[in-house]
Amino acid sequence: MITTTTTTPMEGAILKLPCLRSVSRNSNFTNRSSNSFPWRYRRLHISASAASASAPLAEGPKLGPGSLGHITRSDFPILHQEINGLKLVYLDNAATSQKPTAVIKALQNYYEAYNSNVHRGIHYLSAKATDEYESARQKVANFIHAAEAREIIFTRNATEAINLVAYSWGLSNLKPGDEIITTIAEHHSAIVPWQIVAQKTGAVLRFVNLTEDEVPDVGQLRDFLSRSTKLLVMHHVSNMLASVLPMDEVISWAHDVGAKVIVDACQSVPHMVVDVKNLDTDFLVGSSHKMCGPTGVGFLYGKSEILSGMPPFLGGGEMIADVYLDHSTYAEPPSRFEAGTPAIGEAIGLGAAIDYLSEIGMQQIHDYEMELGNYLYDRLSSVSDVRIYGPAPSRTVKRAALCSFNVKDVHPTDIATFLDQQHGVAIRSGHHCAQPLHRHLGISASARASLHFYNTKDDVDRFIDALKDTINFFTSFK
Repeated sequence: MITTTTTTPMEGAILKLPCLRSVSRNSNFTNRSSNSFPWRYRRLHISASAASASAPLAEGPKLGPGSLGHITRSDFPILHQEINGLKLVYLDNAATSQKPTAVIKALQNYYEAYNSNVHRGIHYLSAKATDEYESARQKVANFIHAAEAREIIFTRNATEAINLVAYSWGLSNLKPGDEIITTIAEHHSAIVPWQIVAQKTGAVLRFVNLTEDEVPDVGQLRDFLSRSTKLLVMHHVSNMLASVLPMDEVISWAHDVGAKVIVDACQSVPHMVVDVKNLDTDFLVGSSHKMCGPTGVGFLYGKSEILSGMPPFLGGGEMIADVYLDHSTYAEPPSRFEAGTPAIGEAIGLGAAIDYLSEIGMQQIHDYEMELGNYLYDRLSSVSDVRIYGPAPSRTVKRAALCSFNVKDVHPTDIATFLDQQHGVAIRSGHHCAQPLHRHLGISASARASLHFYNTKDDVDRFIDALKDTINFFTSFK
């Protein structure tokens, strides 16, 4: 029997649901070899265009059988299992993406065939590991259209990449009265480091608000910019609002007043073509685990002339030129910022993920996700008592393929718990590392369904049916 004890709406309910059944894998998939993935290394030709949210999206071949989602999902072993006796529907991709077999095998191959430290050995294994590690750096550079591989620094994650800029460039260049401009919609990783730096340097943090359409107000941002502005910190795509910002314009405005720009591209690099040369950004950060790569590795892009003038972030091995008892000299970037043994296998796995994404084509991924994301928005907005955050999609307003939402009088954590335990649907609930944004919206938490290219229309339909059942369950106690 399912019981619930209700509290105030936004405090949530205490759920007592049936015990979780053991997770079982599809036995036909477990022993499947990579040779059974016939599409791999064949560029897909799927083109989609965003439809207006003012009319329901028609079902067509782009979202039906033969879609990008249907073609690629066989490459993701984790998707082929049951959760609580139900086929898994994974819609938490903004938190982390799943990994294709090609990435899993790249990691396995490193540890089985040439596990060794990089840059330091002359034997075969070390040389092989170094070649693959540096090849991964070049792949990242090519993927985001950087001018050269030495503009890519491997970090533990995007959070560390932002902290690297904060502590190396920020502490060296900011002084009392200098302004750092960001928005209230940023991830905590793009706020907290700059709060610390501002406290240490006397710099001032200014926050851009939202428009009536719940998009960061780039008009207000432009008004904020002045010769006192030294740094602009902004996301490319919001992890909660799904808004996509015109970063090319914003970066141009910042450069007009002499400010540097750091772009949080964690929600854009995995889903669209990102070209740092065309954007002309000074810094950009990305995270492997959101782009089908392993956890534990991310990257910082920085213009080479800026990186060359920055002091080390961490001290230790690899980042030095020479060490004496009373002082040390430092290596050139990127080594200067990669102290100690790096995440070698993880970086190589990221390189394999980039190969995988590139074979599909980022424009095709973007086009498909735009259509599937609009379908998600259309279906979700038709559910009674649902409030979706962020701009409504249209022919001129593009949303990322995610929806943060709340249901009247039902706590988002209760929604996520019921969807998981009763329907096998995985979504996110909480503040999504965006507490200031949630406070601005007058809420403490929200639920979020987020898509990737291996999701399908069927996944969206399963989610909507499950959500309706969830709402019916909780409203039955009124």
